[in-house]
Amino acid sequence: MQGAFGESATVYRAAGSAGRVRAVPPVLLALRRFPDPRLTGIGAGLFAALTMFVLACLDRLLFDSSELVYGLLFLPVSALTALWVRPADLVTAPISVPIAFAVGVFPISGGSAGLGGQTMALVTALAVHAGWLYGGTLIAGLIASVRKVRHLRARRRQPLAQGCTGAEKAPRPAAGGVPKKVAGAGAPAGRAERPRASR
Repeated sequence: MQGAFGESATVYRAAGSAGRVRAVPPVLLALRRFPDPRLTGIGAGLFAALTMFVLACLDRLLFDSSELVYGLLFLPVSALTALWVRPADLVTAPISVPIAFAVGVFPISGGSAGLGGQTMALVTALAVHAGWLYGGTLIAGLIASVRKVRHLRARRRQPLAQGCTGAEKAPRPAAGGVPKKVAGAGAPAGRAERPRASR
């Protein structure tokens, strides 16, 4: 009875240790639930520009055109633009982000009436917010570069994986080497030697 109890306890411990599942951090779970669209280059640029314009309007209404609020909101928009663009258009992410920044600055630039006054206010706002502009562009460029490297590595691994799978499925030669030839198999048909009749 004691030996049977010890064996059952050993089996239970082994099964329990083998069946353990590592706990996934809640941050990763939240990121997996986050939407993951794949936008084209034009779509990512439109997303960034429209989002920054809407956020700038809200900043003007709620925070009296705060430069700090607009700059802080620009950083996550830049990251999302680089994350959501499809791999074929990753180069467009660092280009579309500064354009979106300029589109969003227009509502909070606070220029005087007239085209000249609005243009001067826009240029001044871009010069003042250059730090946020460079920061968001740098974030978008880094994310796009990392995604590009990972995409290239995944493309290089696919042929290797296919080659390994094909090698495993290839038929192996039978044991014993090359099969022996059957006697008389190599001789041409109809030319078999006949015994000569004695005279």
